[in-house]
Amino acid sequence: MEDSMFKSVREQLGKRSDMTVLVNGVETPAWDGETVASVLLRVPGAGRRSPVGGTPRLPYCQMGVCFECLAIVDGIASTQGCLVPVRPGMRIESQRGPREISR
Repeated sequence: MEDSMFKSVREQLGKRSDMTVLVNGVETPAWDGETVASVLLRVPGAGRRSPVGGTPRLPYCQMGVCFECLAIVDGIASTQGCLVPVRPGMRIESQRGPREISR
């Protein structure tokens, strides 16, 4: 079985998107196997802001270590977008403020 989670969207140029997701309320094309983080990298202004200095942050390590890909996915805050494959109709919002920790 081929693992397509790490294939670049660029490898699928010319192929119609498999689905649409909402990023900050805007319909955005996405491909099967793509992660939330990779979608955030393609949408201008969709990254989060540092809770300390307010500087823009974008997904970086793509393997769950750096936490720069935190997003609100289907209403769940502090989701590591690099670990979550997109699904049709998924709602993705930019995370504002610090990471939330479950108690």
